[in-house]
Amino acid sequence: MKEPIDRALKEIKFGPDGLVPAIAQQHDTGEVLMMAWMNREAVRASLTEGRACYWSRSRATLWRKGETSGQVQLLRELRLDCDGDAVLLLVDQTGVACHTGRRSCFFRAWRNDRWAIIAEPQIAPGALYPEKG
Repeated sequence: MKEPIDRALKEIKFGPDGLVPAIAQQHDTGEVLMMAWMNREAVRASLTEGRACYWSRSRATLWRKGETSGQVQLLRELRLDCDGDAVLLLVDQTGVACHTGRRSCFFRAWRNDRWAIIAEPQIAPGALYPEKG
């Protein structure tokens, strides 16, 4: 399977930092869940393992969605935009996608000249990421 993935990686235009923007979308409803970053290793891991893997810029490491929270994204399809510089992951999201406990990271909308919260948390963030003791 390495050869097809290598061909896929050649088509992706990673930025000077080695990253490409990645949008996660629920495969059956079209709901946009989150935006993250992927490097070559994250794309390779996602395609090999069948679950979303991203590059954490703050931790400078790969992170598989749900490895801490249990809120896994199973990869249904990976798509590449027309310019080759952004990817779309069609996923099957278990539970919530956002670290705030909301289904989607896009829970604020510009309405009436202010940011309005349009979705409340479905789970407390502390329940997603219990403190390590």
